Amino acid sequence: MLSKLWGKIEHRERRLRRSFGKDISTPAARALSQFHYNLFDHAWLRTVWTNFWQIAPGVWRSNHPTHRRFEKYAKMGIKTVITLRGEEKFSHYLFEKESCEKLGLTLKHAKLWARSAPKRERILTLIDTLREAERPMMFHCKSGADRAGFASAVYLMVFEGVPVEVARKQLGLKYIHLEFTRTGVQGYILDVYAARNRRAPIPFEEWVRTEYDGKAIQAGFDAKRPPEDLA
Repeated sequence: MLSKLWGKIEHRERRLRRSFGKDISTPAARALSQFHYNLFDHAWLRTVWTNFWQIAPGVWRSNHPTHRRFEKYAKMGIKTVITLRGEEKFSHYLFEKESCEKLGLTLKHAKLWARSAPKRERILTLIDTLREAERPMMFHCKSGADRAGFASAVYLMVFEGVPVEVARKQLGLKYIHLEFTRTGVQGYILDVYAARNRRAPIPFEEWVRTEYDGKAIQAGFDAKRPPEDLA
């Protein structure tokens, strides 16, 4: 019963959230989108909580920055911003795009989902985007906990040669990543790779290109979850 009630609440909230916040071209529309940005995307919280960490020379992970934070990062010398949230029509993306254009930052997209295992093509796009991005760079999702943690682990394994057992630490409580929620699938992907790598070493990128199966990994993760969590 509680699961169904919560589902209805989430459905109504989603409908309201998607009903506005798609325009910043006029003062009135901009004010409404700013309200949308703070209320539904929790931008007000990210003015003080950044989840901003350097993971390698010239590479940072973060939650979704506000304009003032983009200004700070531009002054630090950051050249490229990669959003793991993808290109959207809502307020968070509109303000981010505007900030990057004003500050001369290159904005790239590598969309992932926090609560589901991505398709192979999504991970390969992430790797290619990381490879092509001009340094110094930063990447972010919404909270900086789950997608940013997965991307950090991928970066460290592919470009820094860090073992998966060490890279896996990018998904931890330090970053507010909660293994017991649906977002735990991000760490599960790395666990599946680690188990395969122990049997016979294979580079992460090669494993993704030749063996990775997002649907199978999602099914394996879901099989570990209590039935009520999958409703």
